[in-house]
Amino acid sequence: MVSMGRIEVKDLSAPDEVITFELGISHQVRIGGTIVSRDTHQPGWTWWDHIRPIVGTESCQFHHRGVVLAGRMGVRSDEGEEMVIGPNSVFEITPGHNAWVDGDEDVVTFDFAGSAGWATAPTERERIVATILFTDIVDSTGRARSLGDRAWRRALALHDETIRAVLRDYRGHEIETAGDSFLAIFDGAARAVRCATAVVAATAAIDVPIRAGVHTGEVELVDGHLRGVAVHAAARVMALAGGGEVLVSGTTRELAEGSGLAFESFGHHELRGLSGERELFTVVGIS
Repeated sequence: MVSMGRIEVKDLSAPDEVITFELGISHQVRIGGTIVSRDTHQPGWTWWDHIRPIVGTESCQFHHRGVVLAGRMGVRSDEGEEMVIGPNSVFEITPGHNAWVDGDEDVVTFDFAGSAGWATAPTERERIVATILFTDIVDSTGRARSLGDRAWRRALALHDETIRAVLRDYRGHEIETAGDSFLAIFDGAARAVRCATAVVAATAAIDVPIRAGVHTGEVELVDGHLRGVAVHAAARVMALAGGGEVLVSGTTRELAEGSGLAFESFGHHELRGLSGERELFTVVGIS
């Protein structure tokens, strides 16, 4: 490693960690609070056959962001969206997918997210109860198209700055931002809901409308990333919200009882990937 004040450099040929698995290898370095990896998968490798038995989930639950350097990588989401990604392609793949080597050439990728704990068996880690806030911009693709690249970049930067300012006011802890979305956690349910409503109002004022979802449950914080079923539940709650709306789970509503927040039933819904229907609630008032 080379470190000169504010500049830190690491060499992937001398990685901090090497993870090997059947038909593949991952060289990883830790830098700036992030794990960057160079991953090689040989022809015949599939996530289903070679990684699923290690991690024990029905699809990959990691959020990957990186670039394909060589070969062709096939990806299929849990919803059935399928794509083959070739060399020089920059990718973002959200949790809930399968992947494989397409063709007879090694696939080599750089991964700038989703490497921590990937292709390793789950271990017992300390679990904490936290309230999780997810937000994303409403119709971000359409807004980007109408504004143009330069104006959209400015709007995104202002969106990020605005949300971070509100998070500080409510003692929220930012975990991750991916494009037009934010993930944060709180140690209090009512404060998280109040922050969500404040974030929706603040971004509306800068003409970047968002939606928000809040859920409370047990999570693991591993290498700066949040893990656990509760994280997926919070994302699914947000996905059901409309523009300018804050939806919360029944668990969060119960924990926020007596806090001056008013809720209205949003009905019972199945959350994709989770069993059973759950009642959700809209925030309708704050005192």
